[in-house]
Amino acid sequence: MTSRGPGKRVRKAPAERRSEIVTSAARIGLTEGLECVTLRRVADELGVQSGLVGHYFPAADKLVAEAFTSATMAELDSLLPEGRTGEPGDSGDDSPLRTLRRFFTLISSADFDNVSRLWLNARHLSRYRPALHEHVVDQELLWCRRIERLITAGVAAGEFRCDDPWASAVRVLVVIDGTSAYINTSADRRAEPIADMVRTFAEAELGLAPGALKTP
Repeated sequence: MTSRGPGKRVRKAPAERRSEIVTSAARIGLTEGLECVTLRRVADELGVQSGLVGHYFPAADKLVAEAFTSATMAELDSLLPEGRTGEPGDSGDDSPLRTLRRFFTLISSADFDNVSRLWLNARHLSRYRPALHEHVVDQELLWCRRIERLITAGVAAGEFRCDDPWASAVRVLVVIDGTSAYINTSADRRAEPIADMVRTFAEAELGLAPGALKTP
């Protein structure tokens, strides 16, 4: 437990303090699990009284739900930034093919392990926590829409062949989730046989040659 001395309390604007609480809760959820996100645990992390956290989040379940969304949104924005789809007016220089290639490279790295664990954790807990369930569903749909838009842009550019970008996006995410299902147990024994499974599935789904989505 963090010990708090008699130091002067720093007053922050409500929006800043609330954001700080959610960010801290998201960090705990990612590294320790959503079960560890409690008002007391977040307060100790920030060095404040738990009553202050409770002022912004009277119900811990609401904080858990927002922590999940904060963490998964940060991950999504790093993997598939909003607007980076290769469409006309896109702020980036990457084509849909290069963007998707980068996406598969990033999710296959160990850096993605914590967010894979978070998704697994959240889907289990969402059976019992309605607020979290709502956030998990919203994030699932948002991730699907980002990939759908990328696939749609790739079809328009002649890079992909796909009759139903939404269905393809859903299938790709299901394969990603499926390969992450053993992240807490036998991942070390399964990593090699499934290392390229998501990428090779996406290549077939989008009418690409084998290896097209592999980083050179």
